[in-house]
Amino acid sequence: QVQLVESGGGLVQPGGSLILSCAASGRSIFSILAMHWYHMGWYRQAPGKQRELVAAFTSGSNTNYADSVQGRFTISRDNAKNTVYLQMNSLKPEDTAVYYCNIGFTGGDYWGQGTQVTVSS
Repeated sequence: QVQLVESGGGLVQPGGSLILSCAASGRSIFSILAMHWYHMGWYRQAPGKQRELVAAFTSGSNTNYADSVQGRFTISRDNAKNTVYLQMNSLKPEDTAVYYCNIGFTGGDYWGQGTQVTVSS
């Protein structure tokens, strides 16, 4: 069983920055990254829209970004802290959403409770 707790959301003006954190417990992310198949990253869901992938680490040491955030957002991790981060720069009003952390591997698919990000002047 893996528990995920997101933090770092809030209200920011357009052009601003935020860092989201996803603290994992119950399983080391280092051990998950060594598996044959895994998916570890961030999704978001805006009001009235479907949940969409923002950024993720995937099997084979790949990193994927949605076209809409490429060049502005960066996903990273700290194995020692068992934490995944999402650095968000040059934020736009259309980035407003609830952001969710997700980790999937052969042992299951796990989601955090979400953190609200609002980009508004």
